[in-house]
Amino acid sequence: MAEAPRLFDVDRSLTGRFWSLSAAGDDELRQYALKTGLPDLICRLLLLRGVPCEASAGYLEPRLKDTFPDPSTFKDMDKAAGLLLDAIHEKQNVVVFADYDVDGGTSSALLTRYFRQWGQEIGLYVPDRLLEGYGPSPAAFRHLKEQGADLVVTVDCGAAATEALDEARRIGLPVIVIDHHLMGKELPETAALVNPNRSDDTSGYGHLAAAGVVFVLLAAMNKIARDRGVAPDAGLPDILQWLDLCALGTLCDMSPLENANRAFVRQGLKIMARGQNAGLRALADIAGIGTIESVYHATFMLGPRLNAGGRVGDPWLAAKLLATDHRQEAIELAERLDGLNAERKAVEAMILEQATAQAERLLEANPDVGVLIASGEGWHPGIIGIVAGRLKDRFHLPSIVIGWGKGLGPVAKGSARSVKGVNIGNAISQAAREGMLLTGGGHAMAGGLSVEPDKIGTLTDWMVSHMDAFAEERAEALRLEVDGVLSPGAASIELCDQIDALGPFGQGAPQPVFAMRDVRPLSPRIVGHNHVRFIADDGSARLECIYWRAADTEAGQAIMSGQPVHLAGRLKQNEWNGRRRIQFEVADAASATSN
Repeated sequence: MAEAPRLFDVDRSLTGRFWSLSAAGDDELRQYALKTGLPDLICRLLLLRGVPCEASAGYLEPRLKDTFPDPSTFKDMDKAAGLLLDAIHEKQNVVVFADYDVDGGTSSALLTRYFRQWGQEIGLYVPDRLLEGYGPSPAAFRHLKEQGADLVVTVDCGAAATEALDEARRIGLPVIVIDHHLMGKELPETAALVNPNRSDDTSGYGHLAAAGVVFVLLAAMNKIARDRGVAPDAGLPDILQWLDLCALGTLCDMSPLENANRAFVRQGLKIMARGQNAGLRALADIAGIGTIESVYHATFMLGPRLNAGGRVGDPWLAAKLLATDHRQEAIELAERLDGLNAERKAVEAMILEQATAQAERLLEANPDVGVLIASGEGWHPGIIGIVAGRLKDRFHLPSIVIGWGKGLGPVAKGSARSVKGVNIGNAISQAAREGMLLTGGGHAMAGGLSVEPDKIGTLTDWMVSHMDAFAEERAEALRLEVDGVLSPGAASIELCDQIDALGPFGQGAPQPVFAMRDVRPLSPRIVGHNHVRFIADDGSARLECIYWRAADTEAGQAIMSGQPVHLAGRLKQNEWNGRRRIQFEVADAASATSN
C-alpha cells in the first residue's frame, strides 16, 4: 500500500481506517479556474474526480442529446425493436419476464407503458425468489407457452439462462433477452439478445442498468416506427416522460453515474419531482416524502420499499405499482409494499445482530482474517445480501452471509459483498470450480452462491485461506479519501449549493467527503434504532450531525461520551416547512485526545 500523508496525524480512526487528504496542485487549480470560470471549490472537486476542463460543462449539466447512444450500435437492438413492433402490429400475446428487483420492475414498467401507448397491454411474469430463484427457468417458459404467450421479453435477466432458453427454443417460444449483466463468450440462441456487456457488443455502454438498455430500446422502436411510417393514433410515444423510471432503475441498481447514466438520472429526477407516475406518487406519500427530488429519496426511501416485495413477499408488486395509472390501485399496492418493507427491516435487524456477533467472534479469534462469513438457519435469502453489505460497511472486509433451512429448502444460499480491490466474484467462482459450492459467481463487488449446509465450515476455511493473498488490497480499502478540511462555521447553504451542483452523486460519482478537526460532541443522543445525533462544537461555531447505525460501535460510543473527536463525512441540506438547514452526515470518527 502506498504511503500517504496522515490527516490530523491520525494513524487509525475509531473504525480502523486511515484518512488521506486528496491533493490538487495550486497551478492546476489556478489554470482550471481561469479556463472554466468556476469557483475554486468546484474546480478542486472536479480535478480530484479526473474531469478535464473541456468536459466540466457536460459533467455539471449532463444533457441527453450529448450522451444518448445510437441504438443501432448495440448488437441486436434494431432486430429486437423490429420484432416488438411486428408483435404490436400483429397483436401478439407478449409477456415481459422481469427480475424481482427495482431495475427489473422499472424495466418491465417501461415496456408496459410503451405498449399501452399503442393500445395494447402486455403480460407480466416475475419469478419467486424462494421457489424459482433468479431469472427464467425451463418450467417458467413452459408455463408461459401453455398460457398462450407468443413472445417473451426478459428484462434484467436471461443472458445466462442457457438451459431455459434451450427449452424455449425446443417448445417454439420466441424469446428476446434485454439484459446488462456480464456473460461469457458463448451466446445462447434467442430471437434477439440485447446486452451491452455481451462479448461482441461494441457500443461502449456497458455501464447502463437494464432500465437504461430498455430506454434505448424504446428509442430504437420509435426510430424504426418512423422509418416504417407507423404510429398510434395519438402519435409515437414520448419516451422522455418515463425518464423517472429509467433514473430509478439506474440508481437502485448502483450503476456508475457516468456518461448517459448521469443524464438519465439528472433529467429523470426532474420528471420524478412532477409526481406524474401514480405508483411512485403513492409510495412517496406513504414514505412521507413531499416531492421526490433527490438521489436519497429514490435510493433510500423508495428503493427499499420497491424491493421489499421481491425480498419477503409478492415479487410482482413493484412492477405492477410502477406500471399502473390508477390511483386507488397504486395506493393499495404501495401500502402492501410499505408493510412488507417494515417486515423486511425487522427480519434484517434480527439477522444483522446475529451475523455481527459471529463476525466479532471471528475477528477476536483472528484479527487479521481477510473475509467474514456468517451463517444461520432460517436466515432469509432475500435479506442476506443487505446484511452482507452492512457487515462490509462496518468492518471494511469482504463479507459473505449464508442462510438455510426452516422452509427455505435443503440447500444453503449465500450472498457476498466486497471492498474495493478484492474481487469476491472471482473467489466464489474458484470455490465453485474446486467443488465446494453447488453454484456460485458474481462480479468484483458482489456475488451469490449455493452450498450444502454441512460444507459451510469447509468453505469458510478455504475462503479465509484464499483471502490471505489480498492483505495489501484490504489495507488499501481502509483508506478514506478526504476532499477537504472544513470548520463547522464554514458549513453554509451557499457551500452546499456549490457541492450539489456536482450531482447527481452515486456509484462512481461519490459525494465529497470533508473532515472537521477537534470538535466536541454536544447533546449526543440515540435516535431510531441505532443512530447517533449530536452537535459538533469547535469553540467558535456549531453544526448538527448524524452518525447512522453507529450507537453500538466504538466510534459511536466515543461520541456519546462527549470526548473530543475528529470527524469525516458529508454535508447535506434538508428542507422542512420551507426552511433549509445543514446537517453533517458522519462517515468516520477519530479520537482527538491522543494526538
